[in-house]
Amino acid sequence: MSRSTKTTITSSSVAGGGGGGRISSGGGGGHSSSSTRKITSGGSFSGRSYGGGGSRCGYGVGISSGGYGGGISSGSCGGGIVGGSYGGGISSGSYGGGFGSSCGYGGFDGGYGGGFGGVGGFGGVGGFGGGGGFGGDDTGILSNNEKLTMQNLNDRLASYLRKVRALEEENANLENLIREWYQRQGPIVTSKDFSRYYKEIEDLNNQIVCSSVELNKVVLNIDNTRMTIEDFKLKYETELGLRQNVESDINGLRPLLDQLTLTRSDLELEFETLKEELICLKKNHEEESKGLHVQISGDVSVEVNAAPGEDLTEILNDLRREYEQIIENNRREVEKWYETKVSCSIHLSGQGIESGNKQVTELRREYQNLEIELQSHLSTSLQSSLADTEGRYNLQLQQLQNLIVSVEEELASIRCEIDNQNQEYRLLLGIKNQLEQEIAQYRHLLDEGNQDIRYVNY
Repeated sequence: MSRSTKTTITSSSVAGGGGGGRISSGGGGGHSSSSTRKITSGGSFSGRSYGGGGSRCGYGVGISSGGYGGGISSGSCGGGIVGGSYGGGISSGSYGGGFGSSCGYGGFDGGYGGGFGGVGGFGGVGGFGGGGGFGGDDTGILSNNEKLTMQNLNDRLASYLRKVRALEEENANLENLIREWYQRQGPIVTSKDFSRYYKEIEDLNNQIVCSSVELNKVVLNIDNTRMTIEDFKLKYETELGLRQNVESDINGLRPLLDQLTLTRSDLELEFETLKEELICLKKNHEEESKGLHVQISGDVSVEVNAAPGEDLTEILNDLRREYEQIIENNRREVEKWYETKVSCSIHLSGQGIESGNKQVTELRREYQNLEIELQSHLSTSLQSSLADTEGRYNLQLQQLQNLIVSVEEELASIRCEIDNQNQEYRLLLGIKNQLEQEIAQYRHLLDEGNQDIRYVNY
């Protein structure tokens, strides 16, 4: 940022004239210049300078310095004394000038201007200003206002140092605020290398993606379980409806079964009655047959001259056959009637079962259609919910990435601001050191000037 200037002044004296001497001064630095002066016996200063150049130069010194980078344009320092005055200047944005009546101590970019001269004071546009300066005739370099001028210089230097201290304190306060902000917001990062965070950020992104995938799987499993529950519930409701229909059909067939049972009991009772009548008829027939046989086999023989009678056995047999035929006919009619009733009941129940089977088939077909439609709706809803979930988690991931990018940008801006403040601080520190060196050089030159004046007076 800054480069110090080292000035080496060598003096050589040669006696001659009225006790005068010849003194040469040379400055060392990036660019060197030299001036030669000659002191005559009359005390007047004449000679030729090579540093800043002057027509009537009694005491001239050339000062050279290297350029100052970091925002300050390069230049050189040189000077001479013209008209017996002591002055110096720095051009705007550079170190340069000369000891002259109209030259001044210029500032950086117009910041410090003025000079030691007979015309201008130690002042300028934006910095060290003053109404007077070091100037005079050939009797001496320093005037009576030396103390005031030095006091003014000291005041200016003190104000500059106070300003530097204030800037340092402000910089320290800003650093404390930044440190506190980092302590509140997150860990303090002292290195600009963020590569060690990339893997962690990538791992976090992978964890977020894995968590989103797991969450989607869990949501999908929950939806599948809900669908299964709804499917079983629907099947249960369907089977419950079928059971209720079958129970209602059974309840509807029970009166018919009761009626058939009553009819069967009536027919059985009638069959038992007819059977008892048949047994009674058989008993009567047997009794009549026995009585006739007894009468026929008796010992009494009666001869009756009558017409031959009918054969009772044949008559009884005919009656038996007739009754048997009647009983058989009744039995056949009863069986036929019972079979007819049973076939009608079976036909009716078969028609009911067939209609029930048709209804069950239609209900099953409708159930299958409804189940297919339900599966399609559930698939559509699952796809839409999955798309919504993916969109929501992608939005959250994008927000997190935007937050990370904003924090990184804020961190980069803070670091850039810190770097700029550090550069400004170093620049001001370099300017301060250079000004202190300049002041030390000028004090050294003033001390040599005082020594030369004492030497000349003696």
